[in-house]
Amino acid sequence: MAPPIRTPRDAWIDAGLRALATGGGPDAVRVEALAKSLGVTRGGFYGQFNNRGALLNAMLDTWERAATDEVYEQVERRGGDARAKVRRAGALTFSDELLPIELAIRDWARRDSTVAERLHRVDNRRMQYLRELFGTFCADEDAVEGRAVLAFALAIGYHFIAADYGPRSRTDAVKLAVEQLLA
Repeated sequence: MAPPIRTPRDAWIDAGLRALATGGGPDAVRVEALAKSLGVTRGGFYGQFNNRGALLNAMLDTWERAATDEVYEQVERRGGDARAKVRRAGALTFSDELLPIELAIRDWARRDSTVAERLHRVDNRRMQYLRELFGTFCADEDAVEGRAVLAFALAIGYHFIAADYGPRSRTDAVKLAVEQLLA
């Protein structure tokens, strides 16, 4: 008789990230609920993880890789000038796939110092990448820093702005802001 097929570790992580991102935060990441969403028993969970905390750490590891290393690899692989790379990095980092997870982790970090430390590390890597890119076409260190901060603030903050944009669409207003940063 063949051994039972285990639910892959990545399936548990992906289900955990989906639960986190759907608005329930880390409290929504429950073994029983994840097992139900995967159509398996929770016993398989313990074949992959020692406990829920191990799953939460693996979820953060997965997010960190996806939000930094994988984004940078895609940006660099596609090439282009620094301005194109800034645009692409922003689009990939805050894509429909990563954005809900990003916002959930930012919310979680407000209540958990360990998550806040990880977010700090990720944001520092992102800022350094932006500095490098802006530095290729902007010689003034203060201007580089200012542009990096504004670009990062725009990427995160525009998701929380509830204002109208006059005769423009939200998308058009963001494009105008990006053009100003990259001028």
